[in-house]
Amino acid sequence: MLLDGRTVAVKKSKVIDEDKLQEFINEVVILSQINHRHVVKLLGCCLETEVPMLVYEFIINGNLFQHIQEESDDYTMVWKMRLRIAVDVAGALSYLHSSASSPIYHRDIKSSNILLDEKYRAKVADFGTSRSVTIDQTHWTTVVSGTVGYVDPEYYRSSQYTEKSDVYSFGVVLAELITGDKPVITVENTREIISLAEHFRLAMKEKRFSDVIDARVKDDCKLEQVMAVANLALKCLSWKGKKRPNMREVFTELERICTSPEGLQVKMRIDEEGEEEEEEEEEEDMNMINMGVPWNVSVTAPAVSTVASPSSSDVEPLFPRLTW
Repeated sequence: MLLDGRTVAVKKSKVIDEDKLQEFINEVVILSQINHRHVVKLLGCCLETEVPMLVYEFIINGNLFQHIQEESDDYTMVWKMRLRIAVDVAGALSYLHSSASSPIYHRDIKSSNILLDEKYRAKVADFGTSRSVTIDQTHWTTVVSGTVGYVDPEYYRSSQYTEKSDVYSFGVVLAELITGDKPVITVENTREIISLAEHFRLAMKEKRFSDVIDARVKDDCKLEQVMAVANLALKCLSWKGKKRPNMREVFTELERICTSPEGLQVKMRIDEEGEEEEEEEEEEDMNMINMGVPWNVSVTAPAVSTVASPSSSDVEPLFPRLTW
């Protein structure tokens, strides 16, 4: 708590690491370009100490992964709340991709990087590995990094990160919200370890949607609405980036679903064109997990966790003076 009564979250590296220092500096640069109510607000930083520190608004209700995985009948994870969180995150990513001063790719979208405030509105966090790109850039070529279960398979094959790679990761988050499962799961019958994306896509293809929907939302949701979100998730999880919608389209569709719960015309389908090729790619992705291909896995838990944030109309200096 600061002397002026504000509660803040302080994020610092556990080890002295030059790479981590670069991530901290990168996070300051990225967040200095962002002013959005569904992106966590950076209040200040200190890069002169032995271990660099970033100071954020404190987000009180932890992260989405924790809430989805809690074995409880917590009312906060009813379908209406999950759908609103999806809309919030999609809006933030749409802003990053198309409305920020220059396009920003987050590069580590996952449920543990989605924080929930006192009203359970979502805030996207952890921009240490994010990248700004120029308007004419279509991708960012880099050593593959990310979190197992969320990484775009096209990015894995090409090392080229695009805006559609964030879309794929967001598709995994949608699948988490629908199923309540973790991004990498163990199949009960076979004890086989597969990605949630593959498990979800297979269930949708085989018309077993009722088998994978989270039991905690079945009684309080409109099935047509959940199905509409599931079909959108399926599009986001396409193995080919060019077949995925962009985040602006995803955001617009989620808003439509959210405001039109009745009369949604939902039809389960998968593009048959190139289906055989995609099935081969699914098997390839599965093998990568089973064979233990070395991933650069992000394991940093959100160090941000909360008081009420100002509305988007409130304008504050980017780095106000902090009194300790």
